[in-house]
Amino acid sequence: MSKENILDRIMNRKAEEVSKRRRQVSEGELLKTANTIDATRGFAQSLIDQVNTKTPAVIAEIKRASPSKGLIIPNQDNFHPAKIAKEYQQNGATCISCLTDKDFFSGDDKFIQQIRNEINLPVLRKDFIFDPYQVVEARAIGADAILLIMAVLSLAQAQELEAAANELGLDVLVEVHNEEELEYAHDLKTPLMGVNNRNLKTFQTSLDVTMRLATMTEANRIVVSESGINNTDDIKNLRKNNIHAYLIGTAFMKFENPGVELGKLIKEFFIK
Repeated sequence: MSKENILDRIMNRKAEEVSKRRRQVSEGELLKTANTIDATRGFAQSLIDQVNTKTPAVIAEIKRASPSKGLIIPNQDNFHPAKIAKEYQQNGATCISCLTDKDFFSGDDKFIQQIRNEINLPVLRKDFIFDPYQVVEARAIGADAILLIMAVLSLAQAQELEAAANELGLDVLVEVHNEEELEYAHDLKTPLMGVNNRNLKTFQTSLDVTMRLATMTEANRIVVSESGINNTDDIKNLRKNNIHAYLIGTAFMKFENPGVELGKLIKEFFIK
């Protein structure tokens, strides 16, 4: 599969997926389910509270596979999302991110439900959201926040999706890759400005993307650095640039015990 058009392939598949799901379960039925879920857990506020005290905030990600890496986990038989989430919580995660896309990331909606039953941290549904139906779906499966990727959305779409999320009590992490997307993202209300360090055409990562865009981000936003954070030196460089929130997945998930790896990171950097 060509990396050049992976995003187009994903979004085309998402359109088919949402159309099929809507035929199976109406948005009204989803909304009824969503209204039975306990109150959201304050994804954005959890990050803000950490960052305001200059305490690094880690969104620890549960990620089984990706188009660029293939299967990430050493032993697929040991992949238990709820167990991993519990270990992340025990080792100092601020929030959890979980991939729910099946076809490209081997995720599943049920992972969110399983995780919510085991931990009390806020959970982000990480998927390719373009339709308000998916927003209601996110709430119905127990998510506390959604990801909006500006590379696949117009500003009008992003604003509509954010409004739908807020109406349901969901927080939004908006993701940008370049200056143009950042400019559009500033028209959203969310305080969470995610910067994806991955080049969507080459799939290479560079923390310089976060460093550059952080200087252009409005002062009232929290910059969350995403992708390509692999070691303690990366964290050190981000901290020097006043970036204190990080979404980290592969660097943990490639080990047998992701939570233990998070604990090592926190022990080395965050405990004086």
